Amino acid sequence: MTVVVSGASRGIGRELINFFLEKKGTTVIALSSHPGKFGALSRKKNFQALPADFSSDTGIYETGKAIRAISKEVNILINNAGLLVNKPFANITAQELEMVYRINVFAPFLLSQQLMPLMGKKQKAHIVNISSMGGFQGSSKFAGLSAYSSSKGALSILTECLAEELKDKNIASNCLCLGAVNTEMLKQAFPGYKAGTSAKEMAAFIGQFALTGHHQFNGKVLPVSTSTP
Repeated sequence: MTVVVSGASRGIGRELINFFLEKKGTTVIALSSHPGKFGALSRKKNFQALPADFSSDTGIYETGKAIRAISKEVNILINNAGLLVNKPFANITAQELEMVYRINVFAPFLLSQQLMPLMGKKQKAHIVNISSMGGFQGSSKFAGLSAYSSSKGALSILTECLAEELKDKNIASNCLCLGAVNTEMLKQAFPGYKAGTSAKEMAAFIGQFALTGHHQFNGKVLPVSTSTP
């Protein structure tokens, strides 16, 4: 089994790498803008770190090309990379808005396109998009997060669209909307707030869902939250 995880060098992404490396017969491809941060993990035979520049279409296409060069099949794709801007709505620039959408929406969209030919060939594959309770309809919204939350809402709808388009290709698509987890991004969004869920705990849930959730769910946007600041 081959698993691809974006945003893999820290927080939940890093813990997902650790989770999957413990699974026998699993090869993990970690995508990160800082691939040198994996240290000793890089010496593992079933681990490959690839540079990923999601700030441009070219960077995303180059990442897809690199994955296709080293793997003939992808069983699980976890679109975990994310960017958050915490600024009042009136002060967010067009450039900041575009970059948030590039990382949070364009990258999952285009990377899924790039890897689709490698998925569902021998067994049902699973695309797991990592969204936020901020992007879950009807949830509490917070000042300063308009760019981030709206982009995560777009990712949720993209998930539903992928499920419909890929259902005949043996590929399922689901979205997990995470609540508060103790990560650097949470500190950026809510300085001083401490969540009751660690990155390792959330990664274990996401990892297990990625392995088995597509047998029960497809096109679902699921809240995963014990608390929302």
